[in-house]
Amino acid sequence: METLMENEEEHGRREVKLPNLIPIVREPELERETGERRQGRDILIAVDHGPNSKHAFDWALIHLCRLADTLHLIHVVSSVKNELVYETSQGLMEKLAVEAIQVAMVRTVARIVEGDPGKVICKEAERLKPAAVVLGTRGRSIIQSVLQGSVSEYCFHNCKSAPVVIVPGREAGDESLI
Repeated sequence: METLMENEEEHGRREVKLPNLIPIVREPELERETGERRQGRDILIAVDHGPNSKHAFDWALIHLCRLADTLHLIHVVSSVKNELVYETSQGLMEKLAVEAIQVAMVRTVARIVEGDPGKVICKEAERLKPAAVVLGTRGRSIIQSVLQGSVSEYCFHNCKSAPVVIVPGREAGDESLI
């Protein structure tokens, strides 16, 4: 795969080739998905390899997704040229895409983008104009977040094109949503 450069000084981006999974649902079976709800929305979910990111993804599948929606997964990395990082990230995206089709029967598009996480997520939201941007938290204390900054806090204050949903991390020992 080649690296796509949207803005050379800002960040590189690589599309992720996901398995071709198409939901097959007969009309009468899903009465809740009729009329206006049949029109799909774009939902942007920022993911990484952490458990709180997975929790936010699960939360979005259960509480936010509708049948015709498209999930746009974005993973921001320091370098898309590092093949190990890219392959690990691609594996994560493939796993999440399969889960999205199994749990919520939604289509998934994935991108691995190089750059500063908060800025890249806001830029992708501006480009996509999604119905929502979903982020997890790192589980840091309030003091740590204030001193070091937080990606979710940055996106909450700077993402102007869509509502930002910040899903709190799970407590140790809590069951998975899925």
